[in-house]
Amino acid sequence: MLFVYLTVLFIAVSILALVVWNVLAWPVLLKAERVRPGLVSVLIPARDEERNLAGCLDTVLRQGATVKEILVYDDHSVDGTAEIINRYAKLDSRVRPVAAAKLPAGWCGKNFACAQLAHEARGEWLLFIDADVRLLDGAASRMLSETHAREIALLSCWPTQTVVGFWERALMPMLNFVVFTLFPAPLSLVRMDASLGLAHGACMLVERESYAEFGGHAMVRDEIFEDTRLAQKWRASGRRGVCLDGRGVVSVRMYGSLREIWDGFQKNFFPGFRRESSFWTFIAFHLTVFLCPFIMIFFVMNDRAQSRALLLTIASVLLMRILLAVKFGQTWWSILLHPLSEMILLALGIASWWRCKSGRGVAWKGRQYHTKSVES
Repeated sequence: MLFVYLTVLFIAVSILALVVWNVLAWPVLLKAERVRPGLVSVLIPARDEERNLAGCLDTVLRQGATVKEILVYDDHSVDGTAEIINRYAKLDSRVRPVAAAKLPAGWCGKNFACAQLAHEARGEWLLFIDADVRLLDGAASRMLSETHAREIALLSCWPTQTVVGFWERALMPMLNFVVFTLFPAPLSLVRMDASLGLAHGACMLVERESYAEFGGHAMVRDEIFEDTRLAQKWRASGRRGVCLDGRGVVSVRMYGSLREIWDGFQKNFFPGFRRESSFWTFIAFHLTVFLCPFIMIFFVMNDRAQSRALLLTIASVLLMRILLAVKFGQTWWSILLHPLSEMILLALGIASWWRCKSGRGVAWKGRQYHTKSVES
């Protein structure tokens, strides 16, 4: 078993090196330069977002003259979303509602909403944001400046996570842990390989002409994991696009309860993998490297060599969590709950796989996806 434990330790140390690289070399956005006013159309898909929409619109309106218009797609909401849109449209003429159309077969709801918004937009740049996003002052100008400096036509900003309750603080840091223990973010800035495409759907800025030529959200119409898929296909088409550290630019409170966290990540987990074999490789990887050492250490305490290998592995994993917590401003005590968070992550992934494979599908905001029958 010592050979196995040493192999796991080697893997953990290698991943730690990747995390250090991501923490030190993945840049935040440049300071804003002077940009021509009226360049950006802000596009917000909203389905039952009365809890979030007003706060989002407040921060968008503070972006100033950079924003030409703010289009909101009320995606058949049954709460007070429409009333909020109409109230803000009366306060500022740049705010316009976009009438909802029936969701066509083969489309995911958000993707169709984004396509409809883009069709109505008139700005040279399209800034897609979710209703739970909060833009910091000057965010739109900074994003535009970054696209010009890097000569890119797609920029996604990885948002700061706003967390409030116990389960948010405990579990939401796992999103950054999962991504940045696998993804070489600095490398993605210098190599435009399709496999290195990354985006966060909460905040994406694209040049309208390039977006239209590319095919827009129709290229990912049936993808629940649409943001990174779009970034990958964007690069595969020969276009330049990057994802940067969005601290100081954008924040988001993705989910407000354990139930929302479970449902939100369940809908993306298994569908986020192109092949089932990749999914099970991921599950085995997390189980072996990030969870089992915390369990097996209690069974090898009398073996000095094995216990030392496992303790070094545990230390490497916890150091990854510490580094990411410092970079992204996460709660320190969530690090101590890492084994619990890993168990929930693995259970969530298997639940997502089972729902998709059994034909029950995954649900989000009243719609079912990946069922045996085609959903309308």
